[in-house]
Amino acid sequence: MEAIVSNKHESSAFILKMATTEKNLEKCEKDENEHKSLNGSAINLKRELGLFSAVNLILGVMIGSGIFVSPASALQYSGSVGVCLIIWTVSGVISLLGALSFAELGTVLGESGAEYAYFREAFGKMHKFWGPLPSFICAWIYVVILRPAEVAIIVMTFAQYAIQPFTKDLDDDYKSAAIKLTSLLALFIMTYINITSVKLFVKVQNVFGICKIFACLVVIGGGIYVLASGNTENLKKGFDGEKTSVGGVSLALYSGLWAYDGWSSVTVVTEEIINPAVNVPLSISIAVPLITALYVFMNVAYMSALSFDEMTSVPAVAVAFGERVLGPASFLIPLGVVIATFGCAMSVQFGVSRVCYTAARGGHMIEAFSFVNVKRLTPAPAVALQAFITSIFIIVGNIATLIQFASWFLWFFYGLAMVALLVLRKTHAHKPRPYRVPTPVPCFVLLIAIFLSVLPIIHEPSLKYIMAIAFIVIGVGVYTLFVYYKKTPTYLLHKFTFLIQVLFQSVPPNIPNNRED
Repeated sequence: MEAIVSNKHESSAFILKMATTEKNLEKCEKDENEHKSLNGSAINLKRELGLFSAVNLILGVMIGSGIFVSPASALQYSGSVGVCLIIWTVSGVISLLGALSFAELGTVLGESGAEYAYFREAFGKMHKFWGPLPSFICAWIYVVILRPAEVAIIVMTFAQYAIQPFTKDLDDDYKSAAIKLTSLLALFIMTYINITSVKLFVKVQNVFGICKIFACLVVIGGGIYVLASGNTENLKKGFDGEKTSVGGVSLALYSGLWAYDGWSSVTVVTEEIINPAVNVPLSISIAVPLITALYVFMNVAYMSALSFDEMTSVPAVAVAFGERVLGPASFLIPLGVVIATFGCAMSVQFGVSRVCYTAARGGHMIEAFSFVNVKRLTPAPAVALQAFITSIFIIVGNIATLIQFASWFLWFFYGLAMVALLVLRKTHAHKPRPYRVPTPVPCFVLLIAIFLSVLPIIHEPSLKYIMAIAFIVIGVGVYTLFVYYKKTPTYLLHKFTFLIQVLFQSVPPNIPNNRED
């Protein structure tokens, strides 16, 4: 259902109050006139993502640089080719089961925000202080730290490969500056796309999704050529190799699941999916098995052409594979990395801006970040906030250690989401469930999440886990002061809200729009 403007009289008065100068007044009146003919529901996000676009959104987030640049960590921790291929397959199956569990949560609640929305609904009313805390911590980690840092890393990888042919002779300092400038330019472009129109995002993402699949098929085709030529020596080693430990398997599983991360992306934007009851579970059922097949066969291709030592030592596995197998067509691999990283970063930004929008709407972020542009019907302030935080991470540059604990956070929240699903089945038993996953599935995913949250800490204690706990503690402090006790500078917030409304031509969602002609 399209979100369009209704009740015209009140909204006109509201928007005219946003601007005190003659210039702003004229601009607001112009936007009002453009909506004059629109009658119906309130200002809100529009449902513009169909099944094909939903599948491409999952592909866009899941297929990033990892499968092209650094799939070797799973092989290194696995110890053998056979175990590694099993890890990649099992990772895909776990991702599918987790995604199907999220599909039930997304369809029963029908709200964007994924984990944030699920935690708020499942635990929010259990206790005045502790109930809303999990949802706030989730939004705090995702919006302020994890996703912006992830976008920064991805977009810097994009810049590195995009400018590589032009910076071979530059000194390291100049090359670093060129990478940062290119990263900021790419960030500006994807931010412009996400602010301008969901339809524009969909068109760009669909094109990039098709190109990503083509790049993956190029690698697989190269592997088929190698195997057809009789070069099967590396694969024949099978399970020969280093002895695999339980801790090593858990770390290998971490590496595999990190490459698959993004399977929950369609549930982050549920409110913008056309017919979500059908398209959310169906898009997951199509995209995740497709990516599992691509990832497994791409690893077979890599292993057919590169030895164990080569795969675990080269900086970019796919590039080394292309140079050895593709000959003059080897440029397709760096091009594939460029396409994959740009599309992935754009999709991650698209998703996390909806988490920010939903959290602000729920009172866990500054309210202005829940506002919607009156003309384009996009969460422009939330998108701009993500771009601002990401640009800081890009300028800082050396933030790889900041997201080393990302998988730990992700699977901690995924496990908690499985608990939320079981809780909601009791507390919201009356709600219709267009899609219901079998109960053993979320229970299994919960056990996997516990395994992945506990065992790596025991097997490989590290400072990164202390950092993770520190971020949570800081989040609890922010929640206590600004959310629970509401110690906010009201005057400054009013000024900030006014600035956001004028700058982004935005208003709170679901506001009636009454207007005198």
